[in-house]
Amino acid sequence: MPFGFLLPKETSFYDYFDKQADYAVQAAAQFVKMVADFKVDEAEVGIMKEIEHGGDEVTHQIMDQLNNTFITPFDREDIHDLAKRLDDIVDILYTLTKRLRVYKILSMERNLTEFARVIEMSVKGVSQAVKGLRDMKNSKNVLKACIEVNNLENLGDRMRDDMLSELFEKHGKDPIAVIKWKDIYQDAETVLDVCEDVVHVVESILVKHA
Repeated sequence: MPFGFLLPKETSFYDYFDKQADYAVQAAAQFVKMVADFKVDEAEVGIMKEIEHGGDEVTHQIMDQLNNTFITPFDREDIHDLAKRLDDIVDILYTLTKRLRVYKILSMERNLTEFARVIEMSVKGVSQAVKGLRDMKNSKNVLKACIEVNNLENLGDRMRDDMLSELFEKHGKDPIAVIKWKDIYQDAETVLDVCEDVVHVVESILVKHA
């Protein structure tokens, strides 16, 4: 009997990464919905928790596969980093959702609605880049998605600074409100930072396999 049947298929890693990307997209869409509807109750937080739990399960599966396989589609360090950073996207969105709930925000800022849309665009770009790794010949489209995510991170930096400036003008006499919204905007921008981290790993993989 040939030995080859004992070896795990490389495509399983791609399947896992696709699932992670899908969970990230679901989390971003859920965040947009909550912010647009201004509905961050226990039920909505529970939905995000389920998404976060599903993402964690896939991450654990990747790590188990990594520890028990001889053949990987690209460097083991890159697989580890990609899995970790994809998981971070969902984790931070879950943390941000809980923060909105705990802080008992009584009115939603228009700026956060805009930020949520940018986050969703960035996460979709991440998903496109990650799923494009299945076919290294498709590197142009993957790199295009990476560039878009980088651009959105730069936009997020500017948005955060503008929003913080507006925040101090609007709530300057209410330091508690300033602290709450400052934390929220910082977390929102961190999501974009992590999205950029993901595409940097993707770009590194492409360079190594060019």
